[in-house]
Amino acid sequence: MNAKDDTQPTIVPYLKRDESGKPYLAGSKCTACGHVFVGERTVCAKCTARGQMVSVHLAETGKLYVYTIIHRSFPGVKTPFVDVIVDLDDGAHLKGTLVGVKPEPEAIAFDLPVKIAYREAEPVNKPGKPHLSYVFEPALEA
Repeated sequence: MNAKDDTQPTIVPYLKRDESGKPYLAGSKCTACGHVFVGERTVCAKCTARGQMVSVHLAETGKLYVYTIIHRSFPGVKTPFVDVIVDLDDGAHLKGTLVGVKPEPEAIAFDLPVKIAYREAEPVNKPGKPHLSYVFEPALEA
């Protein structure tokens, strides 16, 4: 996603665009304890500090924590696909879909390095406007 399109809705409220239109995932970091959360927060759920949360861009890399292979979903959603929870490199945890791997247990390793990719999500029940979404894909190690 390189082109700026401020009219394209995002799939979740914590998926934002910067001034140039580049997408990013927004989070909150507690200045008291350093814990990072997905989305906007006013109170830290880890140390309960109030008024100590600052807005941050979440890390775009991390490691696979857990996954499940989905074989049944809503009508129009192609299955199977891999639903994951990822531990981002900044300490936040994020749920999403893993692409670029076969949806088979033998092909998916725990602690797999992943990166975020931004994509358009077409509505299942067309017509409708596509939404900006994100997925995880294996990260190529240097």
